[in-house]
Amino acid sequence: MEVAAVEGLMQDYELSLQHVLWRIERLHQKKEVVTKRDEGIHRTTYGEMVPRINRLAGVLKQIGVKPGDRVATLAWNNNRHLELYYAVPCMGAVLHTLNLRLFPQHLEFIINDAEDKVLFVDQSLLPLLKPLIGKIPSIKTYVLMAEGNPAAADGMPAMLDYETMLAAESESYPWPKISERMAAAMCYTSGTTGNPKGVVYSHRSQFIHTMGVLQGDNLGLTEADSLLPVVPMFHANSWGLPYAAGMAGAKVVFPGRFSADAKSIVELAQEEEVTFLAGVPTVWIGLASYLKESGQRLPKVRTVVCGGSAVPRSLMETMDSVGLRILHAWGMTETSPLGSVARVAAGTREEDELRLRLTQGRVAPGVEIRITDPTSGEELPWDGVAFGEIQVRGPWIARGYHNGYDPDKLTEDGWFRTGDVAKISPEGYIQIVDRTKDVIKSGGEWISSVELENAVMAHPKIIEAAVIGLPHAKWDERPVVYAVPRPEFKGQVTEEEIKDFLKDKVARWWLPDEVRFIDEVPKTSVGKFDKKVLRANATPIKEGMKQEARK
Repeated sequence: MEVAAVEGLMQDYELSLQHVLWRIERLHQKKEVVTKRDEGIHRTTYGEMVPRINRLAGVLKQIGVKPGDRVATLAWNNNRHLELYYAVPCMGAVLHTLNLRLFPQHLEFIINDAEDKVLFVDQSLLPLLKPLIGKIPSIKTYVLMAEGNPAAADGMPAMLDYETMLAAESESYPWPKISERMAAAMCYTSGTTGNPKGVVYSHRSQFIHTMGVLQGDNLGLTEADSLLPVVPMFHANSWGLPYAAGMAGAKVVFPGRFSADAKSIVELAQEEEVTFLAGVPTVWIGLASYLKESGQRLPKVRTVVCGGSAVPRSLMETMDSVGLRILHAWGMTETSPLGSVARVAAGTREEDELRLRLTQGRVAPGVEIRITDPTSGEELPWDGVAFGEIQVRGPWIARGYHNGYDPDKLTEDGWFRTGDVAKISPEGYIQIVDRTKDVIKSGGEWISSVELENAVMAHPKIIEAAVIGLPHAKWDERPVVYAVPRPEFKGQVTEEEIKDFLKDKVARWWLPDEVRFIDEVPKTSVGKFDKKVLRANATPIKEGMKQEARK
């Protein structure tokens, strides 16, 4: 006779973003939300935002938004965007943040694929929207988020005004009961291979991910922090930081449309006593250069979260030299995005700290990880030598894409195939060596383009470098470096100088066949090196320049 399993006696409490909204209303009313605008600094508080969020939910209902409808945003990091972060999912709809750096054809595909019903747009971004008009039939309503008086826009459809609509609604909104399994938000991948694919986050996944972000050994955001997220709110929900700030009660400082300007970021961080920054490596390369040139510093900043791509050693050392400690994190849109964080374990020898900080760290609590042979699928050991594809599973990891794209991304036993290639040390430190599509196979041996790039960027005259594999008659593929000299050394760096610099830093057979100097490495919409553009425009390796030296 079977014995029934005994259940615990805990309440069946839905893990929804309504809880975060409840906390900002009840506990964090006085905490500031600051936005840099064209006309100056805009200040509000969570307490002042809550009635506006209630009004916004009323607006959504008034214009016909129903549970499950997708509501798109084309907006900068600002306070109105944060209001949408709460109002849309908490009234049962799905927040769809549009990547404003995508090409028009990708935006058109994404809006139509998601079947967005309403689109909220910042006034300064109307020129990005204009080429899409007439091509996105699912959008029934446009709402303009204007600064000052709404400007007339030729060739644009009729638009509702955000502030006018809010003023007409009640500050009391009867929030519905939300199931934690309901969709809360969606983000699309950046489309580096084929069309972008939609990742749909649930209330449950967002709630648990928020708790993960707040953990001390993860990102460790606290109530005492003043957060400036340079990472866009369209990039994997700004890495979950807006909801984490609301849950903890941290002050939030938004850069608006000035996120690419190092001088503006430094001034804003100084004025608002920012303690916590987050952005991709290209942001910190520019900021570090500005700090060194200007002599200014940010002494109150305790954490600089850096993700999106691997942090070059030269960047981490430069940031250390100006008093900013980078916290390296890894993840992707499909992992919500927190996957791992490079916190150095207690008891680590001082001479090992920098090396471990440069890894992708150890997997975040709540996420499981393994590496597998890309050919056989066999799980590989954590020995710091074997490397294979990263596969992950956990409560905030995607199990599929919107509209069923790429069904093979999930293994038969339920692990998500990330496409990243890594090795893992016995202590659990992850070292990503490449993307599966970027790793170079030369003469039957693997070359990590990421490791070679980092070695090149350690050269004092080089600011950026990207490595791709090009066809070779004898070795199948050979590495070619595309390097960007620092402005003061433009035209003064030679190929032989770079190769000589690399000789004691990488295996001899890793040495590139060519070093090609360019003005800028092409970037994706989220600031990663766009190697597909380099491959598309690459000329063959020159005869006579082939590096025949092997191991």
